[in-house]
Amino acid sequence: MTLDSDLVARVTDALSADAPPTATTELDGGHVGRVYRLDFDGRDPVVAKVGDTPLDVEAAMLDSLAAAGLPVPAVHHADPDLLVLDYVEGTSELTSAAERDLATHLAALHETTAPAFGFPYDTLSGPYRQPNPWTDSWIAFFRDQRLLPWTEAALGSGLPDATAERIESVAADLDDLLVEPAAPRLVHGDVWGANLRVRDARVVAFLDPACYYGHPEVELAYIDWFDAAGDAFFDAYDERRPIADGFFEHRSPVYALFPLLEHVRVFGVDYVPSVEDALDELGY
Repeated sequence: MTLDSDLVARVTDALSADAPPTATTELDGGHVGRVYRLDFDGRDPVVAKVGDTPLDVEAAMLDSLAAAGLPVPAVHHADPDLLVLDYVEGTSELTSAAERDLATHLAALHETTAPAFGFPYDTLSGPYRQPNPWTDSWIAFFRDQRLLPWTEAALGSGLPDATAERIESVAADLDDLLVEPAAPRLVHGDVWGANLRVRDARVVAFLDPACYYGHPEVELAYIDWFDAAGDAFFDAYDERRPIADGFFEHRSPVYALFPLLEHVRVFGVDYVPSVEDALDELGY
């Protein structure tokens, strides 16, 4: 699919380019809109993202992460239906060296704190609005803004009632299963290979955030359960920000329920067995 000529003109105007792009190439856009690379004479290429999801929210998230020191593409223009970013050359391949670099970036990001859990505005997780009301308790935030709402939403995508009841039992026991962090800390929210650009064994850009202030363990659990990185990452992260005892055995499966439920919403019943695996590991 080609980029609409009106959108090409909007990108050209946003960049104050002297002439239209010399080439337009569609890229893999995932589940939020369509993504194109635009090449111009006399300047570096850019990415234009178009779609119905409010892309100005994605731009605001990228700016927030950039302010915290995380490498992200520079935002050139943001409207609800059009986002223009720097094109960042790289791959999604994480070598051991790149995993260690990833750990360095995320450990630094997780030092950014806020007075409460949540975010100044509702963000996005994939195509879905992610509510972020400021909340004093992390456990209450995770239960009421993540676990239970995503369970209810997944029922419409094939999550069995019996599985939802098991998750509700986990939610009722969260005070015993999770721990409150010393402070709310900024997380990217969607770290996996496709949302990274890697070059020369370094992570040079993080893409497609789903950020908010939470417990860093929720970020680590996503990486753990979706095999986004391996031992080199976790060892390097632990050196910078020690991972508390019991995370892998007890808390990671709890946190994994949230992204797994989102996958049920996006992909349907194929991810129900993974949800049930996490529940089995928890003994529910």
